[in-house]
Amino acid sequence: MKQLSVQHLLGIKYLKKEDITLIFETANHFKEVINRPIKKVPSLRDITIANLFFENSTRTKLSFELAEKRLSADVINFSASQSSVKKGETLIDTVNNILAMKVDIVVMRHSDVGAGVFLSKHVNAKIINAGDGAHEHPTQALLDTYSIKEKLGTVSNKKVVIIGDILHSRVALSNIYALQLLGAEVMVCGPLSLIPKHIKSLGVQVETNIKKALEWCDVANVLRVQNERMDASYFPSTREYTQLFGINLELLNSINKDIVIMHPGPINRGVEITSDVADSDKSIILNQVENGVAIRMAIIYLLAQQIKK
Repeated sequence: MKQLSVQHLLGIKYLKKEDITLIFETANHFKEVINRPIKKVPSLRDITIANLFFENSTRTKLSFELAEKRLSADVINFSASQSSVKKGETLIDTVNNILAMKVDIVVMRHSDVGAGVFLSKHVNAKIINAGDGAHEHPTQALLDTYSIKEKLGTVSNKKVVIIGDILHSRVALSNIYALQLLGAEVMVCGPLSLIPKHIKSLGVQVETNIKKALEWCDVANVLRVQNERMDASYFPSTREYTQLFGINLELLNSINKDIVIMHPGPINRGVEITSDVADSDKSIILNQVENGVAIRMAIIYLLAQQIKK
């Protein structure tokens, strides 16, 4: 059986193209499973997984939990807000206490960049990065690229624009790595205050005119403005941001081509995207949600195959 070239899923930048192909092939199988009347498989009956979320996340946490349960794994959920971390316990102590309960895989979301890499060097378990600071969110990028491939048949040579708050987004960086690995062209679009200064060094185009960006692309992946990560004002007002960078049906209809609309969620309706776009047949937002479970099942399953019981 084919195996991943990595021991953990810490970021897209550590993956090879063959790894992504293997994850997609495995996800195809699981997608068929989750559309059956009985949606569970006994693949990971002897595996215990801990979900460690040091930051709030509804969708990612639910998606991982559902993926784990569909594979019949035993699941422990840990929320930092109700934990000893509040009492000053270190990350390694927290995780080691959990691993003492014989946990095989840790899914972790943390506000610190590199938290997953740090953990992978200090604990004896498989680590899946569910988002570290404004750095990477590998499973989101994998489900996004998988959704593009499903919709358009291929990712290679497609033009994808990522629109919005690139500066504070872990989704953007992981998507850039994954899309380029699969042969897509990538552009970012948003106010210059929300675009990292060195982004062009990643081989990405920068555009500040939303209409030009949409005319260029095959796929538009729309990000929300991450107010919770901002310690300053990056644009005059939400209203002005919406006027300059919001996507509505009138704008899409003014472009003489069909483009695919994506959004990693949660959506701020009426800010970066209007409801008539988010709910239209141009949008694959709900496909992304469904594919998220299949992709996360694939990753968990492939990493679990490396565990010697």
